[in-house]
Amino acid sequence: MGTINLAVVGNSPLPPNSNPNSRSEHVQKRKRFIFRLQKCKNINQITSIHAQIIRNGHEHDPFIVFELLRVCSNFNSFDYASKIFQRTQNPNVYLYTALIDGFVKSRFYIDGIRVYSQMIERCVTPDNYAITSVLKACGSQLALKEGREIHAQALKLNLSSIRSVRMKLVELYGKCGEFGDAWQVFDEMPEGYLVASTVMISCYVDYGMVEEARSVFDQVKTKDTVCWTAMIDGFVRNEEMNRALELFRDMQREGVRPNEVTIVCVSSACSQLATLELGRWVHSYVGKYGIELNHFVGSALINMYLRCGSVDEAKRVFEGLKERDVTTYNSMISGLALNGKSTKAVELFWDMERHGVRPTNVTFVGVLNACSHGGMVELGFQIFETMTKKYKIEPQIEHYGCMVDLLGRVGRLEEAYNFIRSMKQTPDHIIWGALLSACKIHQNFDLGEKVAQILLDCGNADSGTYVLLSSVYASSGKWEQAAQVRAKMKASGIRKEPGFSSIEVKNEIHEFLLGDTRHHEREAIYRKLKEMGQILRLKEGYEPEIGGVLQDIEDDEKEWAVTIHSERLAVCYGLISTEPCTTIRVVKNLRVCNDCHLMLKLIAKVTRRRIVVRDRNRFHHFENGICSCGDYW
Repeated sequence: MGTINLAVVGNSPLPPNSNPNSRSEHVQKRKRFIFRLQKCKNINQITSIHAQIIRNGHEHDPFIVFELLRVCSNFNSFDYASKIFQRTQNPNVYLYTALIDGFVKSRFYIDGIRVYSQMIERCVTPDNYAITSVLKACGSQLALKEGREIHAQALKLNLSSIRSVRMKLVELYGKCGEFGDAWQVFDEMPEGYLVASTVMISCYVDYGMVEEARSVFDQVKTKDTVCWTAMIDGFVRNEEMNRALELFRDMQREGVRPNEVTIVCVSSACSQLATLELGRWVHSYVGKYGIELNHFVGSALINMYLRCGSVDEAKRVFEGLKERDVTTYNSMISGLALNGKSTKAVELFWDMERHGVRPTNVTFVGVLNACSHGGMVELGFQIFETMTKKYKIEPQIEHYGCMVDLLGRVGRLEEAYNFIRSMKQTPDHIIWGALLSACKIHQNFDLGEKVAQILLDCGNADSGTYVLLSSVYASSGKWEQAAQVRAKMKASGIRKEPGFSSIEVKNEIHEFLLGDTRHHEREAIYRKLKEMGQILRLKEGYEPEIGGVLQDIEDDEKEWAVTIHSERLAVCYGLISTEPCTTIRVVKNLRVCNDCHLMLKLIAKVTRRRIVVRDRNRFHHFENGICSCGDYW
């Protein structure tokens, strides 16, 4: 709220002609009460001191009331603060502002706007502090109408030229998407005002207007860390990870030091792209610039390493944290589950409980996912019961999905079907899709067709669901039904998401599509692909699994269709561009098909390489002809 000049907070409760000694004693008591209030650590201490204030006859002293409102707000004790305020005789603008500011800082924006409206109704003239605070509430609440009214009041009171008021007006109009008004206020500010530019960048980003944000960013002559970070965050939030990383490189070339928010944003970009080498580079800045490895930064780094498939490095970050909160535990548990370390994930969940960290619904998604990946059915149901009975957490659709996947993994398909039917929530296409996938793997096509019909009738299936449906019919040789599903998908205007894979080599990301011929090393890549196919046939008896090809075409055409999948091209590029024994890490946006899964196991075996593939569902760590997923994904 800013520093208030308490000399003008209100009239002294002592008359001007009172005894000077009494006045001095009153001032000393006031100082002692204010000092004690500032040292309070909980609401009980505040109420105890307030009782003493009342007994000493100081309950109407505006200085003390101001401090009471402030400290109550710090502990979110707004019921108590409101009662104090209501008992105050003729509260002035400073007391109103204290209450408004308390509500706004605690994100009770509607209450802040309400108290401001009461102040205006009672003819108390607002100052720039009150207007700045309530404008923040209007911006956060997208209360454009109220914000315009307050803007008019600021103009009338000649307060609109004050920098803090202008800043909040830019923020208000920007957050509400009124960029014309935002620019009008912005243009009246001193040229190149950095904070206002950063606000405009953030507002454009909120509306997905990345190019407009970049235009504002480029116009800023001298950028600080916050400005750079706002633009990097904008790219990350709009899924432009490569641009985020490139901007971070520019930031380093300009010699601007990152802060913890920068590290979190860039770590998120590395996490999404699974660029381990770049992630390690970002991690190095934590030590280089003395950035505190708190749970905020730690969780981001843990998530980054786990999303890159580097479990050991994530573990080292986790163990190096001085304090671990629920977020860091959640990151570690979920990441271990995705990487097939089911037992370690469950053990960490128990460790979390022993350390008195209360799990959240996110925690249980992670640990139930671990039980699913590990095929630990009974333990999974025990943990599900712990969630509902011990922690009183109502199961969400994600928790039910884990349980269906768990039952499906071990082939208890009818039980999974009945579990879905008994759910308190309406199952969505993801739940039914998990069961359909299990039906395909266990070749239970009777139940699969029943589930398929439910999916077709639900009306909210996505492209992945249609592809799975078509694949189930194709696997059972029902080409006519498979074609009907594809026709319905086309008629619905739903397009199959194109598959692509990426690999990081020497800090550069290389992307491949199905049958891609754009890469400058394409001839060497396809030679290696052909060579690996021949070696696997001779040494391992490899024969392509073509049952998952959805078209009713000749077998040799089906074989070629799976041979040129993007993950194979990425792996072959890794083989020709890295030293022997180097781990190859690939990211694919779709689920790995059966034949690619088989081939990658064999490639890992004959080349004595470790191959890590992150697909849409999980991680696959291929080593010595074995995959961490246990051939269920």
